[in-house]
Amino acid sequence: MGLQAGTADLMQWLTDTMMGEFTLTVLVSMIPVVELRGGIPFGVAAGLPVWAAFLAAMLGNLIPVPFIIVYIRRIFQWMREKLPRLNSLVDRLENKAHLKGRRVNKYKYLGLAIFVAIPLPGTGAWTGSLAAAFLDMPLRKAIPSVIAGVAAAGLAISVLTYGIASMF
Repeated sequence: MGLQAGTADLMQWLTDTMMGEFTLTVLVSMIPVVELRGGIPFGVAAGLPVWAAFLAAMLGNLIPVPFIIVYIRRIFQWMREKLPRLNSLVDRLENKAHLKGRRVNKYKYLGLAIFVAIPLPGTGAWTGSLAAAFLDMPLRKAIPSVIAGVAAAGLAISVLTYGIASMF
């Protein structure tokens, strides 16, 4: 009974308080593919004002970025050694990173920011971070580009979906 009550309390907090809705939006925005582009509408649907959904989605979308840039190559290597059944998945992700990396590489950090900012499937912080890792971009230079791209994408999604007046 104690576990059920605790779970019910957590669910109520996540859905009935602004801080819970903010936290849930952060978590949703950390998911690959969904990212900020789905996090903002999710946050607004959960009851957050657009500006709060924007901040929560940005935060959630950016949390995985440094880990991807720094560790993804090691993770892929570990997966190849320990989980050979996933080699085809690793191959697809590496190929995607190399293909996206070619587009980014021409303009380096500006290219990375623009790539992340484009609000289309296959772009975003996860794919941009993956490309930055495979282009051997230093973390301290790649992070500002990803942040700028995520902020631009968030503004575009917010304004296109809810209008400029809803941001204030």
